[in-house]
Amino acid sequence: MPNVIVAQSGGPTPVINNSLRGIVETCRRFPETFGRLYGGYHGIEGVLQETLLDLTDQPAEEISLLRTTPAAGSIGTCRYKLKQAEDFERAIQVFKAHHVGYFFYIGGNDSMDTAFKISQLAHERGLDLIAVGVPKTIDNDVGDSEFQLIDHTPGYGSVARYWSQLIQCANEENAGSSPADPVLVIQAMGRKIGFIPAAARIADPRREWPLQIYLAEAQVTLEELAENVNSRLKQDGRCIVVISEGFDVGEMVANRDSFGHTQYSASQSTVMQQVVNYLNEHRLAARGKARGQVPGCDQRDAMIYASTVDLDEAYKVGQQAVLIAERQESGWMATLTRKPGLIYGVEYGQVPLIKVANSERRFPTGWIASSKYDVTDAFLDYVCPLIGEDWVTVPLVNGRQRFAKLKPTFVSKKCPDYIPYAWRK
Repeated sequence: MPNVIVAQSGGPTPVINNSLRGIVETCRRFPETFGRLYGGYHGIEGVLQETLLDLTDQPAEEISLLRTTPAAGSIGTCRYKLKQAEDFERAIQVFKAHHVGYFFYIGGNDSMDTAFKISQLAHERGLDLIAVGVPKTIDNDVGDSEFQLIDHTPGYGSVARYWSQLIQCANEENAGSSPADPVLVIQAMGRKIGFIPAAARIADPRREWPLQIYLAEAQVTLEELAENVNSRLKQDGRCIVVISEGFDVGEMVANRDSFGHTQYSASQSTVMQQVVNYLNEHRLAARGKARGQVPGCDQRDAMIYASTVDLDEAYKVGQQAVLIAERQESGWMATLTRKPGLIYGVEYGQVPLIKVANSERRFPTGWIASSKYDVTDAFLDYVCPLIGEDWVTVPLVNGRQRFAKLKPTFVSKKCPDYIPYAWRK
């Protein structure tokens, strides 16, 4: 029977491994449909290099522990874009050599595009391959702005919970140290979409704190931002500023990945630093200085902040992908849509990969407050059910977190060695 390859692409999330777990455990429930299970080690790069981690005989305990194992350390991820026909042909060659009939790709918009193109090429080459996408991203930018294709992406609920907790702590810091440090500027991930910084509002839903949130979409100038901050300083003597890493502060020396996306955390400057410098150079309406903070990869790998709702949905989306493949349907992405009504719930379904590939959701303008430095209660109604209520319990051994440890058992290579096209100098 045909074998399976599952791979991950792009930035990780605290719950990405639970989608992997959902795929592995559900495939094992259909032994007459799915053969051996392989993990593309470090995403599509692992497929190109024929570095396939054998997941078939991994201990059930280790697969189960993927639920509380964050980020992508289990099978790895990558930011490699298949651009040349040669790369695509190589992928098909590896699929044929290992009798692969099912391909699951966990990732965002670009990953869905890769899965779609591979499914097309496989069909053209006469390879009977079922390709299914599994959505993942902390940005919540997969799908459409009308929330018809997918309501939210697994991974977002956990980063929203992270920011709700972080800002509660930051408020205590700012309140205590405001005589010397009246302004605290904190930069949030999210490229050009504001779902992550917007989640800071969960920490203060009644708007009792001097908290200002600046999305890239709000189109506020640095001068306007400074005026807003000083106005709050005159009122409260302190201010917390949460700002998107994609906020326009003028020229920045930015690095980009192979997909052309700006890698803000790898660039030579940060929005936070530019804003802090501007505020301190143009005089604050209070004694002291503005300070800055840039949370990094912990936004997407801090397991302690993972949302139980997010974990469950990530697992079920992985299950849904397998059910799509078991029905021999190719070219789809597993999805979840919100049920109408006051009681939160979702339904799992599927949408064509071609509709999701390279699409990009926009933060609804109706969810941006008229002040341009806040979000509306309609956004809170949307996001609050996603963060869950209970803390995740991570297994401990001798006081240390117990993560999954997959055996480094790789499949014997059958194809000539290959250097991915973009790696060559």
